[in-house]
Amino acid sequence: MAYFEIQPHPVLKHYIDAYWISEITENALHKTKILPDGCVDIIFNIEDDYRTEIGSVLMKSETTYLIGTMMHFKEYQTIGKAKILGIRFKPAAFSYFFKLSSLHEFTNQSIELKNMDLPLVYAIDENTSAHLDRFFLRKLSPPKYSILPIIKDIEVQNGQLKVSELAKKYFTTPRQLERHFKSSVGVSPKDFISLVRYQFANQIIKNNNSLKCLAEIAFESGYYDHAHLTKEIKRFTGSAPSQL
Repeated sequence: MAYFEIQPHPVLKHYIDAYWISEITENALHKTKILPDGCVDIIFNIEDDYRTEIGSVLMKSETTYLIGTMMHFKEYQTIGKAKILGIRFKPAAFSYFFKLSSLHEFTNQSIELKNMDLPLVYAIDENTSAHLDRFFLRKLSPPKYSILPIIKDIEVQNGQLKVSELAKKYFTTPRQLERHFKSSVGVSPKDFISLVRYQFANQIIKNNNSLKCLAEIAFESGYYDHAHLTKEIKRFTGSAPSQL
């Protein structure tokens, strides 16, 4: 299985995390685990139906899908060859290109896209990224209300803050903040904060060169104790901290 990413045009990097390509060239069984990252993806299945090992279709041939924000891991066992192109939008940035009433209805969902203005992608070649850049530069249009500064604030603070603090800082109410987050991200601000905090703790665990104990990592990451940390890691990844 081959996977690689292509960076978008510099103007788009504030909104699009990457264009990515996943290709399976062997007609064999493959196991895949996808972890939540707070992003929304548009995925183009370029070639044949993408099937599970029992034969059910995950993605139909030459079809485009919207993958909503995930709040838990997903595991797949697939068989056969595949070629998939994805556009990964940074949290709350999807609304800079597409006008949907709310992303909340797509959370944890994979939905086939129809009747939307999408880039025409029938194959992947050396011109694909330039074609995507042109399309999204043309589509770029800021929404009436953007929560990107709030998203950045949460990420800078590694998810170690409260919704009430955010609401006060940005001169809004927790209820209005929740409405904007569910519309632009797909999840509540509380859930997004939890996701960012988990990502911070996950990186500490993976790069634990100083051999900190789990209790120390939990304290550094803003969890009550190591049991709370372990529970959150399992919720998002399906694995214990020692298995990361």
